[in-house]
Amino acid sequence: MPLRSVLRAALGAVMVFSPLCAHAAVCAPQWVAGWASSQMTPSGDNALPAGSFGGASLRQIIRPSIGGTGLRIRLSNAFGTAPLRIDGATLARAVKAGSGAIDPASLIVLHFDGQAGVTIPAGADYLSDPVDLPVRAFDDLAITLHYAQDPQGQTSHPGSRATSWLLAGDHLADADLPGARSFQHWFTLSAVEISRCEAPRAIVALGDSITDGHGATDDANDRWTDDLARRLQADPSTRGLAIVNQGIGGNRLLHDGLGPNALARLDRDVLAQPGVRWLVVLEGINDIGTLTREAPMDEAAHQALVAQIIGAYRQIIARAHGRMIKVVGGTVLPFMGNDYYHPDARNEADRQAVNRWIREQGHFDAVVDFDSAMRDPAQPSRLRPAYDSGDHLHPSPEGYRAMAQSIPLSVFSGG
Repeated sequence: MPLRSVLRAALGAVMVFSPLCAHAAVCAPQWVAGWASSQMTPSGDNALPAGSFGGASLRQIIRPSIGGTGLRIRLSNAFGTAPLRIDGATLARAVKAGSGAIDPASLIVLHFDGQAGVTIPAGADYLSDPVDLPVRAFDDLAITLHYAQDPQGQTSHPGSRATSWLLAGDHLADADLPGARSFQHWFTLSAVEISRCEAPRAIVALGDSITDGHGATDDANDRWTDDLARRLQADPSTRGLAIVNQGIGGNRLLHDGLGPNALARLDRDVLAQPGVRWLVVLEGINDIGTLTREAPMDEAAHQALVAQIIGAYRQIIARAHGRMIKVVGGTVLPFMGNDYYHPDARNEADRQAVNRWIREQGHFDAVVDFDSAMRDPAQPSRLRPAYDSGDHLHPSPEGYRAMAQSIPLSVFSGG
């Protein structure tokens, strides 16, 4: 569809949503993180072949955890090695999760400093101009980007658990994208920030593949953070809280894995999120498993690992407290029987030592005992069979629901 037609559609959308402008003017709205994804350099099959993006349109579906009166998107070229040119971006209501179709009547052209396109410097993020749009929690929103060029260094979140669509040409305003290539990755899109009249209050979940949702159902939004978001919205006392998922598959506290280590990404993925008041940390299983994956290690190496994990937790707590953010520690889940890490009794002892420190008073502001909720009562070093996705490491959708149910909502009070 030509840009002139896009603009006509956008004008209609603005007219539809215009009553909120007066409301926004009297309530002094503030920004809060409504949706986010941790960015990294994709590798292997997670990266698209060179030349995939140049001149193409990418449509991605996201679901904010909270509603508001308007929004803006954040685009990222964090891992690019050269400026990235985006020729245009549009926002619309998606017909449903798992579909590339949109409601054309809802289409809005996004702008950046008043312009339809934007050039994002290497290593940088860029916010769109705000748009007045009534957003409800769990609305499925479609954001379509048209790339003027291929990025030099892709910036991505590989584990989206949500389908995206890529099609050559300018399809910013198309009602659907028949013939598009589809995949379960996000690219360039790192956040959606929501404008609200209430004081901003957000929870950030920092974690590995268990937080990212490995084992969850594509396009079903059944990660543990999704289930927790539904609990928050269902309870009047927590309905004003947003939650964003900053999990990365394979993530570690101490070393880079499939993405930057947790300490390296803390500033961008947690501290920079608008309105963050609580941080839930569920990290450490990959550090414990990786230590002996290739070969056994001596006792000193095991003791050093536990001390370094605890040191990383201390760093996260100190840096978050410096921003007045409360930190909730999640105990590390069982993983005995996993074929990738093939843990033994010594790895289990490391996990127990880490969890013992997490549970001790005086470290975290609060503790969520995922271990107790998820372990098999008959074999506490293993996941409960009903909660196991099958690899003895990642929960099933039922397991993710159990994780969310194990979190007392009172943890998120007083922020």
